[in-house]
Amino acid sequence: MPTRRDFLSTSSASLAALAVTGCTTVEADPGNAAATASTSDDLPAAIAALTPMTDGVVPISVDERKARIEKARRLMTERKIDALMLAGGTSMEYFTGMRWGNSERLLAVVIPTKGAPFLVTPKFEEERALEQAHLGPLGKDATVYAWEEHEDPYLFFAKGLKDRGLSTATIGVEETVKFQFSDGAASIPQVRTTSGTPITAGCRMVKDAHELALMRHASAVTLKAYEAAYKSLKAGMTQDDFEGLVQLAHKRLGYSGSAGVQVGKYSALPHGSATPQVVEEGSILLIDGGCKVEGYSSDISRTFVLGKATQRMKDVFEIEYKAQSAALAAAKPGVPCEAVDAAARKVIVDAGFGPDYKFFSHRVGHGMGMDGHEWPYLVRGNTLPLAPGMVFSDEPGIYIPGEFGIRLEDDMVITDTGAELFTPQSESLEKPF
Repeated sequence: MPTRRDFLSTSSASLAALAVTGCTTVEADPGNAAATASTSDDLPAAIAALTPMTDGVVPISVDERKARIEKARRLMTERKIDALMLAGGTSMEYFTGMRWGNSERLLAVVIPTKGAPFLVTPKFEEERALEQAHLGPLGKDATVYAWEEHEDPYLFFAKGLKDRGLSTATIGVEETVKFQFSDGAASIPQVRTTSGTPITAGCRMVKDAHELALMRHASAVTLKAYEAAYKSLKAGMTQDDFEGLVQLAHKRLGYSGSAGVQVGKYSALPHGSATPQVVEEGSILLIDGGCKVEGYSSDISRTFVLGKATQRMKDVFEIEYKAQSAALAAAKPGVPCEAVDAAARKVIVDAGFGPDYKFFSHRVGHGMGMDGHEWPYLVRGNTLPLAPGMVFSDEPGIYIPGEFGIRLEDDMVITDTGAELFTPQSESLEKPF
């Protein structure tokens, strides 16, 4: 079975009312004063001025999901895989529109190269599963094999395969399927399991125009929310207060979104600290988060200062800006993923923040789509060529222990001739928007 590296190388009731169909809302933390503001009069002016950005957003259609299934079948045929096994999670939603969590009970969608896809589901979940399946490409005639609590679900899985002439079959298992489910499938006589990643990632890592439009919009929403929260920042706020403002700003815009916030020396930890933090005049803040629009993600980081930045902060920001720009310039169709990381890392190391991962401690970017992190990755060792329609974060960072960290992150799409960011780069620590 190929490894990941192998594949790389080849809040409040009034605000809740703003939610729109297709957008999931998240309740604000009731203990957070900023997040529990219940009317526009209670909100900072910049956030109260926000209005929903939901007009013109079009969900993914049933026909688009059918086309995805057909592409998966083509890829399976090329790789001599007879069927693809999906359990609850993003890939199931990507292909079928079904949103399903995972438990210890098997609910799977199986997409064969020939014949209709089918469901294997607990009997007591059959009606609920079909309710979702009927709305998607599996349609009103979706085939289901339902098992009672005392029965072996893999006997039903085997029957679904046999009914499609696949008594002997190679099954590609989606990478997030729980081991107990993939192991159960592997126990079916005359069935061999293999990685389904070449199929799922092969479909998902290149976005079409509709997907790109949703992601571009998600980035615009998050940047707008960040700017409103930034304009509302005051000394004495905690990082939780500011997180609440970001969340509320997203809600005012019609979406569920959030950001992690790190203040002062804690910004030198790329994924932050749980230590309580208070913003003071001159504090540097690193925020990182996003939202989803019809299931598609944004992921944006901004670093800024309340008041005046020190010269050292400004100097590091300029290096960061150049590194982000270098990654953008290096990204072109046909260029290996690792070259984008190398371009940003060279700027940072040449400026004295090296060697290697010492201050820039992570890869320069990750693939994006329905998941905030998905195939492929801009990391050393990944020689996969970039292709138009791939989307990545472009997020170099410089983290100075005990002082501060600066990360600039925008979402980047590979075009026919190069690459472009969905959002404008941050201008400075004092003018981030």
